[in-house]
Amino acid sequence: MTATAAAPARPAPAAPLRVTWVQPEDLIGHELRQAAEDGRDAAELARRWQAAGGTTAPGRAGASPAPAGPALRALAGALLDELALLPCPSEADEPTELTAIQREWAPWPRDGRPRPDGGVPAARLEAAWLGRAAGCLLGKPVEKLPLDGIRALARSTGNWPLTGYFTESGLDPAVAARHPWNRRSRATSLAGNIDGMPEDDDLNYPLLGLLLLERHGPGFTTGDVARLWLDELPAGRTFTAERLAYRNLLDGIEPPHTARYRNPFREWIGARIRADVHGWTHPGDPAAAAAQAWRDATLSHTANGVYAAMFVAAALAAAAGGGTDVHGALRAGLAVIPARSRLARAVRRGIALARDEPTGTPAGFATVVDRLHSAYGHHHWVHAVPNAALLAAALTHAGGDFSGSICRAVSGGWDTDSNGATAGSLTGLLAGSPEALPARWTAPLRNRLATGVRGLDGIGFDALAARTAALVVPPSPADRTKAPAP
Repeated sequence: MTATAAAPARPAPAAPLRVTWVQPEDLIGHELRQAAEDGRDAAELARRWQAAGGTTAPGRAGASPAPAGPALRALAGALLDELALLPCPSEADEPTELTAIQREWAPWPRDGRPRPDGGVPAARLEAAWLGRAAGCLLGKPVEKLPLDGIRALARSTGNWPLTGYFTESGLDPAVAARHPWNRRSRATSLAGNIDGMPEDDDLNYPLLGLLLLERHGPGFTTGDVARLWLDELPAGRTFTAERLAYRNLLDGIEPPHTARYRNPFREWIGARIRADVHGWTHPGDPAAAAAQAWRDATLSHTANGVYAAMFVAAALAAAAGGGTDVHGALRAGLAVIPARSRLARAVRRGIALARDEPTGTPAGFATVVDRLHSAYGHHHWVHAVPNAALLAAALTHAGGDFSGSICRAVSGGWDTDSNGATAGSLTGLLAGSPEALPARWTAPLRNRLATGVRGLDGIGFDALAARTAALVVPPSPADRTKAPAP
């Protein structure tokens, strides 16, 4: 009997590469949804897509499981271009040009004026950086989870209403199976395994904002933002609108067209998470902070996506100036965005629902969240409009309290880490110093931030605060009392 060698095992076929947030067949569904939101009549284009076998956009993932065939992909690209040519009725109330936005600015609130010395203490900025990190970290394990999943996980571990970082201690295995934690964040963001602040785009972008101002000063251009991204931001660490703006830059498209070309995410939340440094460095000058945030945001966003960044920058600038509370900061944010825009209406609705909730308790805030989800649940979970409504409601309902604000913001779902980060940034700034923040939030951060931004991995929040303080722009005496000019 002759022995025969065993045939070598064949390697399993490799899974197809599905780069998220760029495939035309995935973008078309999001653009059709965007058209419905801004009033463009896309019914005929939607019928053509469906008749050809096209599907809706992925609900939570960045890419569908399998690529489309060449014909369907080509059709998706052509329809994206046709959609861009449709008249947009909302443009009259929702302009993107800065001068048009400034013409819509409301009378300037009297509170939130500059500090007498024109600066911001480094300790206050350190509290803002720490607050942003802690709020982001609270939301990381439940990012992308639906609202019922967030509530189920928290209840199962005795952490509902939220009072601390999410934990697996005591978690019912059946609940864990139904609502798995965010895969990338589970190992670094649950209580018990937090060891410093892990990398997150909600912190990477403020770091890039810091580098932007250090290199170019407050007079930077949108082109300077683009060059910084190409130099310092790996493409794989961008998502949604930023990834498409990055792709457009590599295709030779220049700002501001980078925000519009085949970019259905241009009204999502990405520009908002880049706004903090612009607000922190303009104490008491929300107008300048908003204009600076506009130059950053328009690389990748339009209309409500830009307003979200301007709103946050102005609110933070008012808080940095001193002499205001969280409600005054929100008023300053609303003053710099068009009053008839969807984002402004959503912010006002979030504030009103929070004020009308009779108990003022964390448990009572759940009813506010339910009403917001009923009103805005048709949006994608990363869209700027619902997240702005939730952020404003959380800050209002908690009265600017740090723990109450980040817990309410994260417990409301949608973009949990981004909402927690912005709520933490503003209320950390209002708290005034790291010592004013509860140690249960800040001690696990160990004064250490992980990042892929070159030269900044492992940096301390105290060092970041010192560098930010050096960039503060004191308003001129005339700017301290006047309203923003159109």
